[in-house]
Amino acid sequence: MNGGSPGRAEEAARPEAGLGRSWLFPALLLAALFLAVLRFDLIESLLGIRSRGLFVSRIPLWELALQHLGLVAASSAAGVPIALGLGIAAVRFSKTGLRSLLVAAGSVAETFPSAAVLALAVPLAGFGFAPTFLALSLYGMLPVLHNTIAGLESVPEAAVDAARGMGMKPCQILGRVQLPLALPVIVAGIRTSVVINIAAATLGAAMGAGGLGLPIISGIRGFDTALILRGAIPSALLALFADASLRRLEDRALITAGRA
Repeated sequence: MNGGSPGRAEEAARPEAGLGRSWLFPALLLAALFLAVLRFDLIESLLGIRSRGLFVSRIPLWELALQHLGLVAASSAAGVPIALGLGIAAVRFSKTGLRSLLVAAGSVAETFPSAAVLALAVPLAGFGFAPTFLALSLYGMLPVLHNTIAGLESVPEAAVDAARGMGMKPCQILGRVQLPLALPVIVAGIRTSVVINIAAATLGAAMGAGGLGLPIISGIRGFDTALILRGAIPSALLALFADASLRRLEDRALITAGRA
């Protein structure tokens, strides 16, 4: 028996070792993002292009990137917990019709383009940070809501029954059994939400929120390809980095759920 233990320990360690090596790609994306934000002139030289606008010298690209990141972080921090709570409530009180109502409302809301959601937020909150924050928070809630419901409903009934048999209360079952097993699906929804918000936040520049959408819109107006790429490349790298990083957390959640 003792001879088989090291082999089993090695097999258990392999997924975590592979998971650690898989962070190399997000690290490379982060390095590319820093390069694009701090030394975009090198990318312009590599591509053989140069912006003609005065915008380049007026607003540092790192400042726009921080505005963009702050907008996405704030809207996700507000929207994700609300969507998570609504998803839990929808499953817990599904007999009341709350689940059907939320799923139907979310499905209808997903048909609205992100630009339309931003435009509808302007009459409520004016121009600037507030309407963009409101629109991104609402728009980013939908993937988290759907995945929370799907994740909790995918938990095996046998696991829930076993927890009840051990004398656990409903809140304990939720925290110790259902949420850990549903976590990979929930993290996948958060990943989708964050990536959507990074892309949609570029439209916030039209509402006066700043961010990486500002050079894109200015470049479109001035037919300046270099200026468009000045905002498009960092925003694309930021989305890829967020997607890759959250996917690694999703893989970690899968391993944890598999051990539960």
